[in-house]
Amino acid sequence: MTNVIIWNENIHEIENKEVEKIYPNGIHNCIKDFLSNDTSLKIKTATLKEDQNGLNEELLGNCSVLIWWGHKAHDEVLDSTVDLVQRRVLEGMGLIVLHSGHHSKIFKRLMGTNCNLTWREYGEKERLWICNPGHPICAGLGPHFEIEMEEMYGEPFQVPSPDETLFTSWFEGGETFRSGLLYKRGNGQIFYFRPGHEAYPTYHNTNVQKVINNAIHFVKPKNETSWEDIHFPTPKSNRPEPIENINKKGFSVGHPTQKK
Repeated sequence: MTNVIIWNENIHEIENKEVEKIYPNGIHNCIKDFLSNDTSLKIKTATLKEDQNGLNEELLGNCSVLIWWGHKAHDEVLDSTVDLVQRRVLEGMGLIVLHSGHHSKIFKRLMGTNCNLTWREYGEKERLWICNPGHPICAGLGPHFEIEMEEMYGEPFQVPSPDETLFTSWFEGGETFRSGLLYKRGNGQIFYFRPGHEAYPTYHNTNVQKVINNAIHFVKPKNETSWEDIHFPTPKSNRPEPIENINKKGFSVGHPTQKK
């Protein structure tokens, strides 16, 4: 069983009546509904206004894949939540970042860049071209698929060069965009997937649903050896003794991150 948490701000759906019509139970529950057809998944949801942003040590400790949708309130996410999600990604938890989540605290931290892009809200057609038809995330798709109304995202997309680009989008206004990117941080796989503006019924599109479902199975942990962050303070007792017989030379003034 793959444990999935769908995290959503759930602000637009409450504050905007037009968005509420499209996602009456929130974007998170729309995604949960179509993923529920996959009986290998155990799905929970979490939202911004819940205690600890709906994410705590126990929940994330048992989470295989975290799906993240945010837009209006990136700065309201607790730094402690970001720290915890980052740690779990490095340990091996999969992360799927959707649409405007490119500006989320967690995505920017994992990318190490501002993740800026150009954008336009004209409700224009988006055609997503599949760059690697043989990749598991692209399974069951044709050469391309279309979304009738979407927000345009345009280059330059200021993220690091991805390990692989799986989708490239063309928009009715002429722009193109790298819309499906794979990264690995520590032991964790990260998939950024562009579609999903709140004002359009994108998550009702069966091809979008298929990509998200496929991505869960790709980014979930593969039972790798635990990844340890050498930049975290290391107890003195974990300092290894030398393998060979050596004589200590010079002197030590300690290390600023070393615990006493």
